[in-house]
Amino acid sequence: MLNKFLFNILLLCSKIPMRVLYFFSDIIYWANKLLVGYRKKVITENLQNSFPDKSREEITEIRDQFYRNFFDYIVETLKSFTLSENEAKVRVQHINQQVFKDCNEEQKDIILLAGHVFNWEWITALATIIPQEKCHPVYRKINNAFWEEKLKLIRNRFGNEALEAREVLRKMLHQKKKGDSAYMFVADQTPHFTEIHYGLTFLNQKTPAFIGYDRLSTKMDLAFVYCEMKKVKRGFYQVNYKRIFPDQEKFQPYEVVNKFHHLLEGTINKRPDNWLWSHRRWKYQDALK
Repeated sequence: MLNKFLFNILLLCSKIPMRVLYFFSDIIYWANKLLVGYRKKVITENLQNSFPDKSREEITEIRDQFYRNFFDYIVETLKSFTLSENEAKVRVQHINQQVFKDCNEEQKDIILLAGHVFNWEWITALATIIPQEKCHPVYRKINNAFWEEKLKLIRNRFGNEALEAREVLRKMLHQKKKGDSAYMFVADQTPHFTEIHYGLTFLNQKTPAFIGYDRLSTKMDLAFVYCEMKKVKRGFYQVNYKRIFPDQEKFQPYEVVNKFHHLLEGTINKRPDNWLWSHRRWKYQDALK
């Protein structure tokens, strides 16, 4: 009962105009700056370790701007509950759509690889633009059945069909027509310590890497595409789609995961305040051999 009540409140708040939601974002930003300091220690430590050459003042400036972007992301995600297709297309510009036409003609299904760069949640309207008939946002299942259902409904807006990560391979194997599907991964997630099998150097740190999509690269004839998010201004974004090609005829083990992290690192270095620094990305470093 409580979950249903909270969901209805969120749905109602989602209908508030964006300019008003950004006003609330500003209030939350100042409350955090003056009183709360949400995960300040974690964010500061992540930034210092990732950019050892930056001064304390530069780190503070990046952290401050991150908070602005993060609270904008919160209200933008809230808006996702009721964001119209037309508004989604206006707010997110999709660059280099030729990639999707090429893959469709080559009869290759696509693995889209995005990072936690603001605002990755708004990529889902892509399903209304590209020639692929099926778009599958890939997610990790949560324990609460009510919120699992509601979040899946949100991800399925604009004609998407969300898939839990463990369903992806089975879906691919039963897919009859090739080149007609795109699978959207937020690929810089931290694997559980029991699932750490590979690590790399990312942002000057030893980093455990999620490799589920990399395993697909060596087993199936798929196209891999990097989603480079760019914040143009408040509430408006661009996504530039870049095809990832193998160095040889076929992808080698861990080749895609390394190339993805290299591209993501370049994106973060351009605008470090736009990445999700508040998550504990390096908490399982010691699990790497």
